[in-house]
Amino acid sequence: MRPTGEQEHTAAQAETHEVRNQPPPLDDFDPLDCDPALREALTAQGAQDRVESLRPLARRAGSAEAREHGRLANAHPPVLHSHDRYGHRVDEVEFHPSWHWLMGEAVSSGLHASPWSPGATAGQHLARAAGFYLWSQAEAGHGCPVSMTFAAVPALRHSPELAEYYEPGLRSTHYDFGVRHPERKAGLLAGMSMTEKQGGSDVRANSTTAEPLSDGSYRIVGHKWFTSAPMNDLFLTLAQTPGGLSCLLVPRVLPDGTRNAIRLQRLKDKLGNKSNASAELEYTGAIGWLVGEEGRGVRSIIDMVSMTRMDCVLGSAANMRIALSEATHHAAHRSAFDERLDRTPLMGTVLTELAVESEAAVALGMRLAAATDRGQRGELDLLRLVLPASKYYVCKRAPTIIAEALECLGGNGYVEESGLPRLYREAPLMSVWEGAGNVTALDTLRALHKQPETAERLLEELDLASGRDERYDRAVRSLRAELTDPQPARARRLAELLTQTVQAGLLLRGSPEEVSDTFLATRLEAAGSTPGTSGVASRQLLDRVTPKSER
Repeated sequence: MRPTGEQEHTAAQAETHEVRNQPPPLDDFDPLDCDPALREALTAQGAQDRVESLRPLARRAGSAEAREHGRLANAHPPVLHSHDRYGHRVDEVEFHPSWHWLMGEAVSSGLHASPWSPGATAGQHLARAAGFYLWSQAEAGHGCPVSMTFAAVPALRHSPELAEYYEPGLRSTHYDFGVRHPERKAGLLAGMSMTEKQGGSDVRANSTTAEPLSDGSYRIVGHKWFTSAPMNDLFLTLAQTPGGLSCLLVPRVLPDGTRNAIRLQRLKDKLGNKSNASAELEYTGAIGWLVGEEGRGVRSIIDMVSMTRMDCVLGSAANMRIALSEATHHAAHRSAFDERLDRTPLMGTVLTELAVESEAAVALGMRLAAATDRGQRGELDLLRLVLPASKYYVCKRAPTIIAEALECLGGNGYVEESGLPRLYREAPLMSVWEGAGNVTALDTLRALHKQPETAERLLEELDLASGRDERYDRAVRSLRAELTDPQPARARRLAELLTQTVQAGLLLRGSPEEVSDTFLATRLEAAGSTPGTSGVASRQLLDRVTPKSER
């Protein structure tokens, strides 16, 4: 029965509203275009020629396709299958196709191993860090196995024979998922298995044992409380051998083609990082091979910890940056009280502080990567001190910055469809992973006590910007005072001041005056503890960080 004209008129009157004053989707944008801080940081570290080579990866990260795969990978988290339908133990993890798409893109781009390639060019750590930072903005969870694989290579090189066998697969740019013999796979991924429930960050409390066998291998028995990326092909694990705590390589598949005795007991139900699997597992007589010297396990694995800590800084910077993009995009297309949101004084102040915090994190992350590339004594001294402090501070700031970005969208930001809740849940992980806040702050003190020359190298770095601004010079003087008598109870204060001062120096030397001045005013000078309390707003800064969508 067709509606009458009167019925059609009544239906039209029942329409409550038209959708307006809402931003378009933030899809198909170029994260590199709205991130001059990254371009400036690369230039400051002598890698301006790398910028355009990052463009294809950046555009993929900002594409509607990548952003949708990121959403789906988190909406459909991994599932553990301990047994097959017939009752055979399989210990496999099933992932959504979007996870595999994201992993394939990351691995094919070399984000998991490019600096270790025999043909790697100068500055490859810096280029890889920039790529990891850009690509992580598409989705954060799959960065874990990418980072683990990247970090495993230098640790594995403590045993050249093992490195010779496994490293070609770890460096391969082919993503090849599945439990098979390494020689039958086009590419390999590595994981990390250290933490136990009775010890946590105190890895020397590990109770897992490794018994030496006559063929040079070890039989491993123990329960690991957290194992990153349990679906990967091999793990670096810590266990007590007759010579003390040692690092061992434990493959999923043994040389004879049989599966190793690794039992996945359950996947952790985490606050965030839903796309990635983290497992509680048992070694029930698993076979492994020594990496480095017996009893020197921490020394063998410390390179891995350093690399993954750097990725924590980069990952936190990436999460802050994409949250900033969402917030500035929303504010640039939304009006309130007859004024565009990003033009209102207080919102401008909040967004300005989020922007400058993001830019400082990017500058710092690239400086750390450049120090890794250079590898000289002074640069490594700087890295030993600044890296744990940076890991402490940048990862601590991420939840605060992302929460403020979420709030810029109001109720829309609290809704899952916005993507901000996922970022917010992800943020605390970087602070917990590879040593929570107290551990990394105390590691800063440990570096000072064990290698006092690191303080001198830090001050040399800071002196490069001395005399440019009195606020900076005051901060350096305060830091010098803290360095003279570092105390455990003030370790967090030291790590925070150290990181902020390094960031300020980098911005003074490599960023426009508007950026460095805003950072000094809001981070070193302002008394307020929450973003938006400084009263400083910069139209120039907001214009440079707001995404330009191609829609």
